Amino acid sequence: MAIIVNLDVVMAKRKIRSKDLAAQIGISEQNLSLLKTGKVKGMRFDTLQKICRILDCQPGDILEYSDQTD
Repeated sequence: MAIIVNLDVVMAKRKIRSKDLAAQIGISEQNLSLLKTGKVKGMRFDTLQKICRILDCQPGDILEYSDQTD
């Protein structure tokens, strides 16, 4: 069971760079990189809300649930 983060895919579709998104959200590029790679244990709802507003998407576009085990 895993949560897959598709933030990099949505960013590519919207043609926005990590540097620009991080600045608009108000987090560091390093923290955004950790979010993109799924190396975080959680995400604040206000951060998710800002990402969705800026990228004009839904949380389900960014986060995906997979029942498969690695």
